[in-house]
Parts: sequence; C-alpha cells; structure tokens
Amino acid sequence: MHKNLIAGQWLDGIGVRENLSPSDTTDLVGLYAQASTGDTQTAITAAESAQPQWAAKSPQQRADALDFIGSEILLRRQELGTLLAREEGKTVAEGIGEVVRAGQIFKFFAGEALRIQGEHLDSIRPGIEVDVLRQPVGVIGIIAPWNFPIAIPAWKIAPALAYGNAVVFKPADLVPGSAWALSEIIHRAGLPDGTFNLVMGRGSVVGQTLVESPRVKALSFTGSSDTGRQILHTAGARFAKLQLEMGGKNPLVVLNDADLAQAIECAVQGAYFSTGQRCTASSRFIVEKGIYWRFCEGVQARLQTLQVGHALHADTQIGPVAEQGQYEQNLAYVDIGLSEGAVLAHGGRPLQRDTQGYFMSPALFVDAEVQMRIAQEEIFGPIACAIPADDYEHALQLANASPYGLSAGVCTTSLKYASHFKRHMHSGMVMINTPTAGVDYHVPFGGAKESSYGSREQGRYAAEFFTTVKTVYTQA
Repeated sequence: MHKNLIAGQWLDGIGVRENLSPSDTTDLVGLYAQASTGDTQTAITAAESAQPQWAAKSPQQRADALDFIGSEILLRRQELGTLLAREEGKTVAEGIGEVVRAGQIFKFFAGEALRIQGEHLDSIRPGIEVDVLRQPVGVIGIIAPWNFPIAIPAWKIAPALAYGNAVVFKPADLVPGSAWALSEIIHRAGLPDGTFNLVMGRGSVVGQTLVESPRVKALSFTGSSDTGRQILHTAGARFAKLQLEMGGKNPLVVLNDADLAQAIECAVQGAYFSTGQRCTASSRFIVEKGIYWRFCEGVQARLQTLQVGHALHADTQIGPVAEQGQYEQNLAYVDIGLSEGAVLAHGGRPLQRDTQGYFMSPALFVDAEVQMRIAQEEIFGPIACAIPADDYEHALQLANASPYGLSAGVCTTSLKYASHFKRHMHSGMVMINTPTAGVDYHVPFGGAKESSYGSREQGRYAAEFFTTVKTVYTQA
C-alpha cells in the first residue's frame, strides 16, 4: 500500500482507496492511504516546524534539491508517463509530455531559487536607505486537480519550495498514483523532514482541514468554481492568502479570413485532445458565417479520423473519460444540448471497446446559441459547440458573453483583428492562430472574471503568491 508522507515518515491513514484505471476498470493501479483530519493536522504541525529550517537554507541548497527532483522526473519520463496514462486516461504520449513538463518546471524553479529579487532604494529622507525584501509566506496548502496529476502539482510545489516555504500537499483523490510517485522523489531530495508532506484523501476531510487551519498561511487551489467559492468564503474570512484557478468556457473565434486548415486543427487540438479535460480547452467555436459551414464540416471530418481507445494502446489518440461521474455528466450534457435545440453533428455517444472503460465519441454541436447551457456551463469533456457570428464585432461580443475568462483564441490572417482581439477579449490568456489549450511553464498562467482569483501561477510571476514583501528602512 502507498502511504502518506508526514514529517518525513510514510504513515498509514484511516482507510485505503483503490486506484482504478478508466481504460479498464478491472485494472487496479494501486492502493493508497486515506488521511484523517488528525493526520492533516499533524502534517501542518510538521510543516510549521520545518519551514524556518528550510527557509534558512542557502539559495544554492534549495536550487540543488529542486534540480535533483527535476532530473529524476525527466530520467523516469517513460515510467511516470505510463503510470499517469494508466490512472488518469491520457494517452501515453500525452502522459510522457506532462511528466516532461513537470521535470522542466522543477528545473526552472531551481534557477529561480538563485534569483530571488529585492530592491535597494534611496529614501526621500536624507540619511535613510530602503530595502525591499521577498520572504517566504510560511506553510502552503496545495490542493490539486485530477486532470493534470503531476504537472499542476509541480507548478505549485516547485515555487513554494524554491522561495523557502513548507508544503502540505493534497492531491485529487481520483489520481493519487502520480502524486505519490512525485512525493517519493521529493522525499529523497534532502529537504528537512516536514518541509514537504503528502496527505491523500477526500476533499471534505483533508482539503477542508487545510482550508480551515489558521496555521496554513496560503492556499493554492485548482478545481471547480463551486469549490473555489467555498474556499474563498472560508479561508478568505481568516485572511489567508489565496490563489484559486477555477472554471473555463473558452472560445475559439474563427474569422472569414482564417486559414481554414489551421483553424480546424486549432479547434480539434484545443477541444478534444486530453479528452477535453483541460481547463483551457476550447468549448465554444464562434465562427463568422462566411466560413461557418466549411469549418463545421472540416471539424466533423477531422473527428471521424480520431481513434478513441485504451490510454496505453499505441494507436489511441483520445483516451477515456477519467471517471464514471464525469462520464455520466458528459452524456447528460449531450442530452441537454439536444433538448435545447442544438444539432449534434458528430459523436456524443458511448463507445464499446475490448476493455470496460469510460469511452465516448467526441461531440460537436452546430447551430448552438450563446444562451444555451452547453454554451455557458463548463462541461469538462470532449464536447464543443459551434455558434455562428455575423461579423468580427459580433464574434467578439459572443466570445465575451461568459462568466469565465481563462483562455480565448482567434484564427485570422488580419493583423488588425488579431491586435484588437488580444486587447478586448476579457480573458487572462489569448491565443492567436494556436489552440486555446497549451501553455508554457516560464510565463504567467491565469484568467479573468470567475476563472481565477489571486496572483498568477508559473514563471517569475509565481513569486507574487509564494513570497511576501517586506520594506526595511535603515538610518545610516
């Protein structure tokens, strides 16, 4: 059985969870301990005790530890990528790609540990000097989602450690395997016991304990909007520092002047790969009428070429839905779209394969309208809807007609429209002639409106959340 890591020790919990593959529900990936409220409190105590010792390490020592972690992740990319594909349902190629990204993130923040910046300024008063310092926040609670079970934990854990914080990490209960493997590597990186803690278990137990504890000074969360609101209400009331990455309903705008083949590929890559289970996935295709039907027919033709199957099979391009509840929700949204009057042009049906898994054909709705639930609510599956637009201005209006604002894309050969779109689209990230899903690790990640709350993730902007600023005045 795979145990929790608390204060440098591998410990049992109050129960055990079976980790089953969504490609084959008879395939037991492993058994993973379930932490209690008491276990989580013990982990917080350990982190609180270890954090000053870790913060006192030299930047080189912290950099060396993170570099060790990144190097081992990269060395084991095939093994870890296969594990990820097996437990979460990504294809092996996607799993390996995610593992490589996790290794690169740790390598990047190994460098950032050596580049923690401050400022030295002259005061407006004679004889006084001013220093602006960045210092660690303290104990960081990290609550990660199931859709990127190693990359998203990496881009939270790595900066937290780089800047001298201690971590209590709660992975998604659905995918503990990748999180445990990552934690085992971190455990061997030479950190003081308690600097990093893994507590696996239910959000209502482990997550809620982290959210409520006044000793957890900051919380970095990625997940549903409803859970994010609950965290904001509870932890915000105790003035915890919060970083919340939540939902998305990302538009891809396709204008009449777009390169049609490029636009179709942007749409299919952005909406359907990784089984559509990305917060940045395109779920609304907003297309000018002059190109609308050619685009829809092209997407439909491309979907017919995609192979849906077992995540570990070499010819699979789209794996299964990650779990039964999400699978049933996806199929329910197909029924909702039909009941609202949208036309199902392709897919949206259960698929039978050689193994018992959660397979469905990628769905394309056409003639959707902006007020429909399938055009407003985050589905988080391989389902997208196409909405016709009269012109560019109408397309921009439709694209902004959402409570979310994470990622948005436009396909156009017009510099005029591309320039206008990037400034007037209400989203944290804008993609021009490239899929809405797919980001780099060295630049900021985050959204607007109800998609994000707090400081940006990734790159040098991570310092805004994982450090606190102190201003020091010195009389010479």
